[in-house]
Amino acid sequence: MIKIQIDTKQSSKYIISKHIYGHFAEHLGRCIYDGIWVGPDSKIPNINGIRKDVVEALKNIKIPNLRWPGGCFADRYHWKDGIGPRNLRPKTVNAHWGNIVETNYFGTHEFMETCKLLDCEPYISGNVGSGTVKEMSEWIEYMTFDGESTMANLRRQNGRDKPWKIKYWGIGNENWMCGGNMTANYYTDLLLRYSAYCNDFSGNKLYKVACGPVGEVTIDWVLNWVETILKKTKNRLFFKPIIEGISLHYYTRAGAKPATQMSTRRWYQAMKSALYIETPILEIKNLMDNYDPIKRIGLIIDEWGTWWGVEKGINPAFLYQQNTLADALIAAIHLDIFNRHCDRVHMANIAQTVNVLQSMILTQGDQMLLTPTYHIFNMYKHHQDNKLLPLNIISNDFIHEKFKLPAINGSASIDKENNICLSLTNLNPEENYEIECDFLESRINKNEINATILTSESLNAHNSFESPENVRPENYPIDKFKISNNRLSFEIPSKSVLFITLTQLE
Repeated sequence: MIKIQIDTKQSSKYIISKHIYGHFAEHLGRCIYDGIWVGPDSKIPNINGIRKDVVEALKNIKIPNLRWPGGCFADRYHWKDGIGPRNLRPKTVNAHWGNIVETNYFGTHEFMETCKLLDCEPYISGNVGSGTVKEMSEWIEYMTFDGESTMANLRRQNGRDKPWKIKYWGIGNENWMCGGNMTANYYTDLLLRYSAYCNDFSGNKLYKVACGPVGEVTIDWVLNWVETILKKTKNRLFFKPIIEGISLHYYTRAGAKPATQMSTRRWYQAMKSALYIETPILEIKNLMDNYDPIKRIGLIIDEWGTWWGVEKGINPAFLYQQNTLADALIAAIHLDIFNRHCDRVHMANIAQTVNVLQSMILTQGDQMLLTPTYHIFNMYKHHQDNKLLPLNIISNDFIHEKFKLPAINGSASIDKENNICLSLTNLNPEENYEIECDFLESRINKNEINATILTSESLNAHNSFESPENVRPENYPIDKFKISNNRLSFEIPSKSVLFITLTQLE
């Protein structure tokens, strides 16, 4: 028996930002072209060149933001290549991702149109690695200035009279590697300079995100990178903050085999890798609390997800992978961890939205399918902008060979209508668990319990274009639950994600 305690009378003061459920679309493989953009002349139903089916699917999961144009691509991207008549735009080489010719048909205007259709916030990564301060400053002016200037008039010439509103702005990406092989000191000095020229025009206010570390290396290196930024930006608030956020990247890896080759041992390895993200989050939070006790600076986990081997016959540089039940559980693990640390985690962006790495959607010509990970985001959207509830899980770990893992991972929240949302993941691929959830002083209405479960018999279960609904959520029957003395008892099956919504009695 696993015991869970939720005290709704002692709810956290922290809100689970909807931006934790953000997404990432890079010019990589078939993410943009074929995935989001098919062009206005395509036979595939589209809205000004943007795939209609993809837009509708992403709107359904309440996508809050979309990060673009990269990724590694961002620090080679020169925004003026992607404006003006598409037939006149220069063709460039995507040197990071297979030396494929980039047509630049999808640029600033197309991206902003995508965000408008999705009703989400744009999050743009600016070029620090191969760009200039002037180039980044002019891009911000082009997009957000409402007056008479060369850049604003160029925007009008290209068909957009009024400026856009841009909140989230990344100052570089992975500048310790593909963004320039920089040291922490060198990057931070550039950050101070670039930030000074990232201006707020015409009532627009930028939320500037510094390039942070990757969490899969040593903690000492991670903390050195973050502390260098915090030290050099502290006490420089003469007129406005240098930054509002620091990023963190983290990928779950368990060998180079494709996603569908998921043995039991590899499953445990993958779950352990996924859970490890909480270690750098905790260490970075402790460091940030020392320099920023009022929590003004957010932790922005703007790249996360699984990284498996590509599918057979696919260009390795395209990073196209299938998406299995394991991906679904890994997505749930991450979202629950982010929820629990929402006092500092303001945003997260899964990599990537379509056809790349741990994607929401796979496309093939005019066909589209929803992955198991998509279904997790659809289940978890009910946590968005809720107040965090402290969750205490009392459980023994389970052991497989050298792997020691917690049986259950989860998070809880309460919405504006006073409904409790509880998400739980059973990491054990072989054993069901009996759960006893104690709501302490709260009384639960058994007749108003709604539950959805995602699971399968096979570790390698996935959706294909031949069987697009092989893995999908199902209603978990109300008769599976028993209530006695404010305690809710139920069973959670092996290798499953369970999302429960409960109504409290007055």
